Amino acid sequence: MINKDTIVALATPSGAGAIAVIRVSGVDAIEIVSGIFESIKGKDIRQQKSHTLHLGYIKDQERVLDQVLVSLFKGTNSYTGEPTVEISCHGSTFIQQQIIQLLLRKGCRMASAGEFTMRSFLNGKMDLSQAEAVADLIASDNEAAHQIAMQQMRGGFSNEIAKLREELLNFASLIELELDFSEEDVEFADRTAFRELVGRIQFVLKRLIDSFAVGNVIKNGIPVAIVGEPNVGKSTLLNALLNEERAIVSDIAGTTRDTIEDELVINGIGFRFIDTAGIRETKDVVESIGIQKTFEKIEQAQVILYLFESLKFKVQSSEYVTEIERVKNKFPLKPLVVVINKMDLLSETEIQSIKIQLETLNVKLQTISAKNNIGIEDLKNQLISFVNTGALRNNETIVTNTRHYDSLIKALEEIQKVQYGLDMNISADLMAIDIRQALYYFGEITGQVTNDELLGNIFANFCIGK
Repeated sequence: MINKDTIVALATPSGAGAIAVIRVSGVDAIEIVSGIFESIKGKDIRQQKSHTLHLGYIKDQERVLDQVLVSLFKGTNSYTGEPTVEISCHGSTFIQQQIIQLLLRKGCRMASAGEFTMRSFLNGKMDLSQAEAVADLIASDNEAAHQIAMQQMRGGFSNEIAKLREELLNFASLIELELDFSEEDVEFADRTAFRELVGRIQFVLKRLIDSFAVGNVIKNGIPVAIVGEPNVGKSTLLNALLNEERAIVSDIAGTTRDTIEDELVINGIGFRFIDTAGIRETKDVVESIGIQKTFEKIEQAQVILYLFESLKFKVQSSEYVTEIERVKNKFPLKPLVVVINKMDLLSETEIQSIKIQLETLNVKLQTISAKNNIGIEDLKNQLISFVNTGALRNNETIVTNTRHYDSLIKALEEIQKVQYGLDMNISADLMAIDIRQALYYFGEITGQVTNDELLGNIFANFCIGK
């Protein structure tokens, strides 16, 4: 599967900038670049040591395209595991294209999406889960996502899986050996030790599977729907949370006629706030569409902030409590936070009265003044409490990749079959089938078991140049 072509691509974002980096990788990378590069000291880069930098000019025959800095990576001592040259040129889009087109004419071809990282995997520089972490690292937009991607790229997840797979493989070898001596009725695999291993594997797999719930929200952000009647301060709350004027605020009911979304990072966790159209009876066709979208957004959200205006809640408390109960019953699995806005207009006694009324509903209550920025930090802390960051703080392995999650589920199913076989004293030949299947799913995660279609799907999601 390892392609011997020499590939080229822009490794930095497209567009103009101070500098740009053009990456060339393949068996002829250094030879091709040496034909267009003229060192200011007259050096032949083919004769220079790996991991050295050289200043000079990229020339198309006698025409100088740019003054550049060339980085050499010889042999397998590179990101891709093959000879690589990185050309740091000035960031003009014209210069970038001129150099790339020159390299194409000299024998390179354009790299496909993720091809540099795929070559790194195919050349044994990293396993498949580490390669996937590269894409996650590039896409990380908050501290938590960055931390998880870095841990996975350093091999934290891979090492945990590899260790389990190795231990299981050792026992699998002994079980297979028993099959060769089936007529002599001997046991090479210590069943007590095997039970302990199977129990430990199940424990680790369940922990990794459970971590996906946290990993998924950290990677993709937590959608939070801000809902409530028109003109209770939903847009003001969104602006207060984001600390900017993102949504239109006015005294006219129904100002927000479509959903407005924006993101905020709180303690390293990304939250995606959705300011929705107010929920009320209306004959306005456009506003009705907005209200319908509100219910759709509540379906998609993981947390609901139900916002009420304090003076209205005091007057219509029984009606509002019924409405809160209806929403809670409709979405029983979603955390619901009742947010009373304009709390500065209520006395402490009135606030306590509201708390008592909501106690029976088992919902979280936050009192705020969005306009005066009172209670906003408490609300942010409440949102963070919905995310189990314990594993993240303890630097435990957290699964964020759906493909890994699926393979872990399947591996656990096979290990549970092995456990059943041990409990029921099933013959070694039947247990061996389940063990082989579990090993297969472990191998799928790290790339010891792959196919062209799988690799194509994974690396197609990478950017070109990585």
